[in-house]
Amino acid sequence: MAIEEISVADLHSLGPDVVLIDVREDDEWAESHVPHATHVALGTVPDHLDRFSGTPTYVMCKVGGRSLRACEFADAHGHEVVNVAGGMLAWIEAGYDVQAGSDV
Repeated sequence: MAIEEISVADLHSLGPDVVLIDVREDDEWAESHVPHATHVALGTVPDHLDRFSGTPTYVMCKVGGRSLRACEFADAHGHEVVNVAGGMLAWIEAGYDVQAGSDV
């Protein structure tokens, strides 16, 4: 089954109560991230599937490739996931709030 996608505009309209996972690397996360996101670097996704607890869980990266891989893995393990099309680049381009810092 194909992984569902959502635009950043539609994700933003859902508000901060959704489960949003950012699978970018630590330095990318520290530079900027969506304030209500949780950081789970792509390489650590297998160890942190418990964080994919939303129905669905939204997953983002810089543009959408790494998050799609994370979605495919989580989906194969029974999690309901949606890939964020355009990722952080689209989020920033749309002018939505971002936060800097390495705290999760």
